[in-house]
Amino acid sequence: MRDHRHGEHAPHSDVWTGHARNRVQWLMALAGAACMALGIELAVDSAWTSGIVPLVMAVVGCIAAGLLVLFGTLAFVHVALRVDQEWLEVRCGHIGVPRRRIPLAHVAGAEYCSHVTPRQWGGWGYRWRPEKGTAVVVRRGEGVVLQLWDGHTFTITVDDAETAVQVIKARLRPKATGTAH
Repeated sequence: MRDHRHGEHAPHSDVWTGHARNRVQWLMALAGAACMALGIELAVDSAWTSGIVPLVMAVVGCIAAGLLVLFGTLAFVHVALRVDQEWLEVRCGHIGVPRRRIPLAHVAGAEYCSHVTPRQWGGWGYRWRPEKGTAVVVRRGEGVVLQLWDGHTFTITVDDAETAVQVIKARLRPKATGTAH
């Protein structure tokens, strides 16, 4: 069996996987690490003569801001999409959090979008906009737009999105509109 990473799909395979990366986010993570380092530097090398409260506030502020930026950006340097016979799973970052699993039974359709941008969604990351739906945007470029049976949409930036859409559509089952007697 072939390796199914990088948007590859072997014939007769039960699982399709794809991903997208954003190397620019690593620069943001570096800035977060630098902010944390500044906070630690202030705590260690300060003469503590300017008063304890302002210094503690500066140290805690730098470390907290650094952690927020560091972990907030690391969560969105990578997104992985996995489609099997029953589920579509989106995992963010290298530890897979946040994660969203959507049963294919909840998907009404899928469309290829050639140009998803962070600007459309208000930035990188896991986004929600009332007029657009929900998205995981880790870079600008192609993506998959899912139409869910509840009327919502879910957009994911992923390499080889056209193949992802084909795989998803092939696995969708029509929703029953009534019961047969």
